[in-house]
Amino acid sequence: MSAKLSPFPANARLAGLFPAAAIVLGLMGACRVGPRYVAPTVSAPPAFKEAAGTWQPSQPQDAELKGRWWEMYGEPELDALEARLDSDNQNIARSFQNLMAARAQVGQARAGLYPAVAVDPSFTRTGGPAKAGAGAPGGRSTASAFTLPVDASWEPDLWGRIGSTVREYRFAAQVSAADLENERLAEQASLAEYYFQLRGQDALQAVYDRTIAADRRLLDLARALSETGIGGQAAVAQAEVTLADAEAAGMGVAVNRARYEHAIATLAGTDASSFSLPVRGLATEVPAIPVGIPSQLLQRRPDIAAAERAMAQANAGIGVAQAAYYPSLSLTGSAGFQASALAEVLSAPAFFWALGAAASQTLFDAGLRRAAVAQSTAVYDAGVATYRQTVLTAFQQVEDAVATLRILSQQTVQQDTATRYAQRSVDIAEARYQTGLDSYLAVITAQTALLNDQQAQVALRVNRMTASVQLIQALGGGWDVSRLAGAEEKD
Repeated sequence: MSAKLSPFPANARLAGLFPAAAIVLGLMGACRVGPRYVAPTVSAPPAFKEAAGTWQPSQPQDAELKGRWWEMYGEPELDALEARLDSDNQNIARSFQNLMAARAQVGQARAGLYPAVAVDPSFTRTGGPAKAGAGAPGGRSTASAFTLPVDASWEPDLWGRIGSTVREYRFAAQVSAADLENERLAEQASLAEYYFQLRGQDALQAVYDRTIAADRRLLDLARALSETGIGGQAAVAQAEVTLADAEAAGMGVAVNRARYEHAIATLAGTDASSFSLPVRGLATEVPAIPVGIPSQLLQRRPDIAAAERAMAQANAGIGVAQAAYYPSLSLTGSAGFQASALAEVLSAPAFFWALGAAASQTLFDAGLRRAAVAQSTAVYDAGVATYRQTVLTAFQQVEDAVATLRILSQQTVQQDTATRYAQRSVDIAEARYQTGLDSYLAVITAQTALLNDQQAQVALRVNRMTASVQLIQALGGGWDVSRLAGAEEKD
């Protein structure tokens, strides 16, 4: 250690003692206490129940989810928004800084494995009465002291306490890395859902626009029939009420669209006041989404990876707590030069050195260490339960999303058929009203049924799109646990 600072051969033997001591202490440090970490096993079903016979690509290796999963929708606007989100979303930025802080903690813990070296140069000048024979009676004397010391201290990691702390912080950094990816995936999915919800409002607005145009045409017809005596003023009044109701409902769509647009702006990291999206209907089809097998979720979900790494972190914490049962050793050393004149500071006679060692062992702590170990063990056991619950929730989310997509697909077919029938009913009712065979009430009834069916049709399409996003999110969005390797060190 510090003795190596000596440039004089007379101290070579002293310098040689420290490498040997370091080797011996290093071998002692191999006696690491604490349990070895073994990830708990979780049984996964061989296949997703709701995906039986559907959602299975013929060649899964060619149809795996990729990182830029939103591109499978073929929406350039969505692609651009997702790119802005990845760089400007503040929730993602916060999670990234949390990861940076966790990585810094790893460096702090690793510093404890090495000696701390400090230099403390000083100069003092003192004065006082002259000693007898040192000068004239009643005279004064002065003295100067130049000191250039280098001090070193080291606490060898005899029982692996520092090593366990390093592992604990390293696993914590990997938890933060997985949390970052989970946050990123959640924000990406929310943006995609809001985007399709907004496009659904545009499609719904188009439905109301067509309905309002039809109501205006029927109002004109009711007035014309009233003037010819075929119809009456009651039909005109009913047509006016129907038109006013449709116009009011159509205006309400703009409220929801504005809210979705503002939410998208916030996710994309921009102010809502300067952000807008052009009106465009929902023309996107649900893409084919490869589901794979349940066991793959353990490698593809960042929240599962975070829960597993949290268990490893808690396991390392047990080792830190158990190391407190064993004695600690501190080594200190100093070397340097001290002289009364600056020109003599670096001379051989001015060299000095000192070595020291101290050991400590707690004899009584009223159960403090035992309680610390019990706490760390309980934290680990809680982490195991959290991990298993996270896995079960992941399986549930995939099953829910697949079932939702499958059922909504079937429901959409039925709803499309119902909408066609409703349109036919409106056409017949209008024709009979024009010829005087039916009253305007029949037209109102048919129009109301058609509007309801068209609204349901739009809602189903939006729900299918958002359900597909939720399925992609439940599958991990193309992320893979291999990205956590060295996550505590990568920039």
